Amino acid sequence: MAHRRSERLNEQLRREISDVLRREVRDPRVGLPTVTRVEVTSDMSLARVYVRIAGTDAEREAALEGLDAATPFVRRELGARVRMRRIPELRFEIDRTLEHASRIEELLREVGPGTGHAADAEAIPRERVDDDEIAEDERGVADDDREDRDGE
Repeated sequence: MAHRRSERLNEQLRREISDVLRREVRDPRVGLPTVTRVEVTSDMSLARVYVRIAGTDAEREAALEGLDAATPFVRRELGARVRMRRIPELRFEIDRTLEHASRIEELLREVGPGTGHAADAEAIPRERVDDDEIAEDERGVADDDREDRDGE
């Protein structure tokens, strides 16, 4: 129950913060960041706001500085929009999920499609085994099991 409540709160804060940043914040450094997710701590004192910002690293740093400068304003706006006793402290962070995903894809492309376990298994030559040999092996195992049970 508490987990569901925190998910709803995270989503509501994400929507409201996005709206405030898009419509109310006038700092040109901020630009148009995309709020990808919000994670509020269990004691609701801190909310990490993950944003995706287009541009170079220098532009991203400038946007983060603008977001940090706009934090008190965003908190005040949230206080008017969201019914909470105390609005959590906001920490804006760059969302690096896409960068990590593209790095993983790059590594997988380097490894290539023919070097996985399935390809190795297909490359191993298999000996032809007759059904009679398999049946003999299975009977031998079954006979051994019977002997173990009889000996007890």
